[in-house]
Amino acid sequence: MTQSKSLLSRIKQQLPANEFFLDPAVCNQYATDKWMASHLPDAVALPRSATTLSAILRLAHQHHIPVTPRGAGHGYVGGCVPVRGGIVISVERMRRIREIHPRDFVAVVEAGVITEKLQSAVEKRGLFYPPDPASRADSSISGNIATNAGGPRCLKYGVTRDYVLGLQVALADGTLVRLGSRTHKNKTGFDLARLFVGSEGLLGIITEATLKLIPLPPQRAALSVGYDQTSTAAQAIESIFAAGFLPCALEIADEFTLQAAQKYTGNPMLAGCKAHLIVEMDGQQSSVRSETKAVETLVRRLNPRFVRRALGAAECEKIWELRRVFSTSLKSTGLTKMNEDVTVPRGRLEDLLRFAARLQKRHRLPIACFGHAGDGNIHVNVMLDESQDGFAARRDAALNELFAQVLAWGGVLTGEHGIGLAKKPWWNQAVPAEVRQLHQTIKRALDPRGILNPGKFV
Repeated sequence: MTQSKSLLSRIKQQLPANEFFLDPAVCNQYATDKWMASHLPDAVALPRSATTLSAILRLAHQHHIPVTPRGAGHGYVGGCVPVRGGIVISVERMRRIREIHPRDFVAVVEAGVITEKLQSAVEKRGLFYPPDPASRADSSISGNIATNAGGPRCLKYGVTRDYVLGLQVALADGTLVRLGSRTHKNKTGFDLARLFVGSEGLLGIITEATLKLIPLPPQRAALSVGYDQTSTAAQAIESIFAAGFLPCALEIADEFTLQAAQKYTGNPMLAGCKAHLIVEMDGQQSSVRSETKAVETLVRRLNPRFVRRALGAAECEKIWELRRVFSTSLKSTGLTKMNEDVTVPRGRLEDLLRFAARLQKRHRLPIACFGHAGDGNIHVNVMLDESQDGFAARRDAALNELFAQVLAWGGVLTGEHGIGLAKKPWWNQAVPAEVRQLHQTIKRALDPRGILNPGKFV
């Protein structure tokens, strides 16, 4: 749906200089995210304020122009691909941390603030913002909110939703509304702020967030543990929970993932390793030391290939360097990586890993599994050699089978990436008709002209 250049030019004239662009070279930079889909917008808006963003939306609503909201563009499901053209509104220039309040345990930030920068700023004040998506060095707070991003630490601390106290949102017609509050408890009317958490830009554009902070744990410790079988690693996880421990993070990786990481990094420790765990504990100095020692005793009972222990933030980060290289090392294999962030009930973790292994053999496709073992959110990466005949049919068959089994277990298609375009083909399968209708009702109420992120799942 190509918009009239004359109309867009008139809109540009009504806005501040250098905040609205029609140049195809600029538009091309905003045509895609980290997924494979791409579509050129007709214009790109880079507002510096909520007031300007609101004005752009008001004009788009008036002229029925599609609008695709965009954070930092680091999504994995095509959520910010402007499939109907129109205007991409990116919040990347709205990067001010307006307030960090140690006594209220609150941060107020503009939508484009990068997650890691917020975390660094609050930790200097002895405070803690726990949500830690793998892309935190690049992703924005608004993008995290729009997808309800998670990360390793959500096992203990919860996901982005659990830290949203209030939002400023630009509605489809440009109206700016403030929802929620800066208090840690609030039961005044509907919880409208959280309606926009996970809404993937379909209901409004987040311009500012009031976020809950907590005290920064004074100590961290981590264990890096290698095993000969994924089943043994799964047993270790069960033993940790059975003993009453709740780690800050508990991650697992399978053989294919480790082989790719070993080849990419040259780390000799990974040679022959078929399963890997990272267990992190945090809290007070004495409790972290004693709990880490007890957990190490538990994991050693299952005859690991190695156990590496780290104490303190700097040493822990060295252990996490391996986890953070998994995605890059899988891409370095030369295969195309289909990252499916399925989530199953916690008790189905071992079933999911076994099922993925069977899927790999049945469809002759390498599958790499790693992720958040503590909450059942495993990234099942279907690896494709696109030079082979029939790869697309085998890919589709494998994904259909994977999603059908995950749903049969009571799991979900996505734990943190969102539906976007990537999971849209399975939306009807995943969500009952009456619930899909409820989504439509809410969408029509807030976006009656259907201009916000059109072409997605609602």
